[in-house]
Amino acid sequence: MESTINHEEVNLIMEKKSTKIVYFVALGVFIVLLVILGIAYKGAPLPTLEVDGEMIETTTPFAGTFWSLLPPIVAIVLALISKEVYSSLFLGCLVGALLVSNFHPWETVVQLVEGDNGIVTTVADGGNIAIVMFLVILGIMVDLMNKAGGSEAFGRWAKKAVKSRAGAQLMTMLLGVLIFIDDYFNCLTVGAVMRPVTESHHISRAKLAYVIDSTAAPVCMIAPVSSWAAAVSGYVNSDSVSGIEMFIKQIPWNYYCLLTLLMIVVISLLNIDFGSMLTHEYNAQVKGDLFTTPERPFAGADDYETGSKGKSSVLDLLLPVIVLIATCIIGLIYTGGYFDKESGNYHAFMGAFSDASSGAGLAIGSMIALVFTFVYFWLRGSIGFEKSFECVPNGFIQMISPILILTFAWTLCGLTRYGMYSANFVVNAMSGAGELAKFLPAVIFIIGAAIGFATGTSWGTIGIMAPIVVQVFDFNTQPILCTIGLAAACSGGVMGDHCSPISDTTIMASAGAHCYHLNHVFTQIPYALTVAGVAFVSFILAGLIQNVVICLIIACVLMVATLLVIKAIVSKKHAGIFQEMAEANKVLANQQ
Repeated sequence: MESTINHEEVNLIMEKKSTKIVYFVALGVFIVLLVILGIAYKGAPLPTLEVDGEMIETTTPFAGTFWSLLPPIVAIVLALISKEVYSSLFLGCLVGALLVSNFHPWETVVQLVEGDNGIVTTVADGGNIAIVMFLVILGIMVDLMNKAGGSEAFGRWAKKAVKSRAGAQLMTMLLGVLIFIDDYFNCLTVGAVMRPVTESHHISRAKLAYVIDSTAAPVCMIAPVSSWAAAVSGYVNSDSVSGIEMFIKQIPWNYYCLLTLLMIVVISLLNIDFGSMLTHEYNAQVKGDLFTTPERPFAGADDYETGSKGKSSVLDLLLPVIVLIATCIIGLIYTGGYFDKESGNYHAFMGAFSDASSGAGLAIGSMIALVFTFVYFWLRGSIGFEKSFECVPNGFIQMISPILILTFAWTLCGLTRYGMYSANFVVNAMSGAGELAKFLPAVIFIIGAAIGFATGTSWGTIGIMAPIVVQVFDFNTQPILCTIGLAAACSGGVMGDHCSPISDTTIMASAGAHCYHLNHVFTQIPYALTVAGVAFVSFILAGLIQNVVICLIIACVLMVATLLVIKAIVSKKHAGIFQEMAEANKVLANQQ
């Protein structure tokens, strides 16, 4: 046994050493590339670009070129190699500042810290600070519900109500589908509610994070009443059809989002796991280890308490969540002018949703819900006055990691998109693709996925791609292809965002599941790529057939067939592992 442990320790040390070597080699390659770029572009003319119909004089020769995508590429490559997200994101931001400042040392520091897209400017942005406020309030509410015994009571109820692992995963999915208002809100709320349930059924945190992430952006992208619907409808400028109408029309063509939801159902019912997710699920089921890796970014946050005098009940969790949902909806429509008599959206729900400020609305709604939660628990006697306020710093502390990652991710996106106008590069790259005609939706999907992965933003990707789609396909003459193209752009943006370690939604899913962020990224990528492959084929067929019902049926059949083939291959290859997992599940079922 001792020799085995020593052998495992040696392997771990060697793996870490090789990872460091590869990391520094990659870093060295990027440094050499930057030196070459600095020499090659020294004294190069500064391009003038057309942005939103206006000619803009840029400050860097890299603006609107392929090199505008270098900062996120650096961050993603280093993160995937090192499995360390903070330094990778920071170095990506540093590269972005270098390119924006045209390699001027002092100007690089200024751009990184307080430039137009620097860290200080990013954090000070009204929408971003509102999201940070929302995160902190959610952290406080989660800690309150925990200390008041709500999480423990819900977990106790769930053990009786949810009898299987499949049931726990499907319940997580159902809750994610029901909370379709906003992806940030979805991730954190579903995570808070379902952690005790999934924990009782030995579901790994990586699997929980995957289900949460897969019912966040994908659900918001096919929900007509959501912050995402508002964003997409605002990007589509057409005289022939309204933005919200275009959004609704694209829903049945949005294969990545729809097939992602189908995949969750199939893998939950048939117990299909593959890739690194299989390792995490094996450790959770057989060894009782929900995390697999040593990292515990939310250590202690899942030590559920029973509340004062044992008064906790399921209502101590559900009621604050219900109030949170209601107040956030009110907050969103308030920012959209629903209650403003002078606004064009006065008492117009959909219009108010379309013009809502997501960050501000969520911050307003969550603040009201937080006050309600404090008062409710005091009146219930679930938690004492002094102990309740211990949750304020504790909730903030639990959110430091996602806030830091988000800050770097936002800065990286700003430097890339607004500092170097990466959108212009994408527009130029797409300009010659119009002759592909019916195959163009599949191309749009791939390009959208690449942009989403590189920039870590679905909204930004769709903001780039949607106007291009409307220009390429005239809705008056090609309404179906225009709709399919928009769906492909939305699907691609979500897919790239889904895989990207610098995506804010992916970061929120990790936070909601209390999962180490890169564990979530690595386990999710094979699943996302599986759906993406089927979606790509489906978009090719959609461009050729152009029948919404037939194409959707074909896409669903292809998805199920693909998963059955994967199950057959993986079950044969890892028969022993699946046998151990099945036996562990039987033991757990008997105990419950």
